[in-house]
Amino acid sequence: MNIQHSELILNPDGSIYHLNLRPEHIATDIIFVGDQYRVDKVTQHFDSIEFTTQKREFKTTTGTYKGKRLTVISTGIGPDNIDIVLNELDALVNIDLETRQVKETHTQLNITRIGTSGSLQADIPVNSFLLSSHGLDLNGMLQSYQVEEIANPELEQAFIKHTDWSSKKSYPLVVANGKTLEEKLLSDKVHKGITATAGGFYGPQGRVLRLGLQDAQLNAKIDSFNHNGNRITNLEMETSAIYGLSKLLGHNAASMNALIANRANGTFSENPGKVVADLIQYTLDKLVE
Repeated sequence: MNIQHSELILNPDGSIYHLNLRPEHIATDIIFVGDQYRVDKVTQHFDSIEFTTQKREFKTTTGTYKGKRLTVISTGIGPDNIDIVLNELDALVNIDLETRQVKETHTQLNITRIGTSGSLQADIPVNSFLLSSHGLDLNGMLQSYQVEEIANPELEQAFIKHTDWSSKKSYPLVVANGKTLEEKLLSDKVHKGITATAGGFYGPQGRVLRLGLQDAQLNAKIDSFNHNGNRITNLEMETSAIYGLSKLLGHNAASMNALIANRANGTFSENPGKVVADLIQYTLDKLVE
């Protein structure tokens, strides 16, 4: 069946609606950053640039680094933006945009997030790197899809029991990373743990300005969760969406975090820009090894 025009929207030039990209514009190895200005901080290391474009907060640049073709895309903030970016990237490689039919041969993308985050554990310090073993979905975006095949019921039920999770909230889905990318990116310089993904920055992450929280103790419960050595190490706004959609669509994904704050100790990096720059260099070199 052809995919309807209302479901797969293209621009007049044939590019996909939000990202403004055509299939030839992207590599199969892709780096996600949140901030559009961080795209240039990654691609300044490239040997050459072949293409760049921007629409709204979605800036894309494709080029080569040490002979490897890479695409860098800014996603903006939050799981809702990840829903747009990942579905449209998948459409570029796995749907024929002219016939509007799914291709018989599946193309797998390798997606690495380079982002900032805050550590929740006192022993994982500011200015360190962390690779997310799992994404813990606290925002509910993934529940729009059929997620049973990617769930981790043992971890999910342990988290529900430990936090006395409210039935008013979305089910806390736990999704593992892409192991092939983990093997490429992990080293003794990198911590590893579960990354919780919230749907907002203030209340959903336990911050209080003028609004009270439904569960004022939730952050403490998250911090103290430990199931067979699996701890929740950091909190941000994209990883679970990247992991969940990548798994469902048949892609590899890994989330690399520059830890610029430690909420357990109340500390913040004195030079967060350097931490991010160091993580960019580390990740690029690991991806081309």
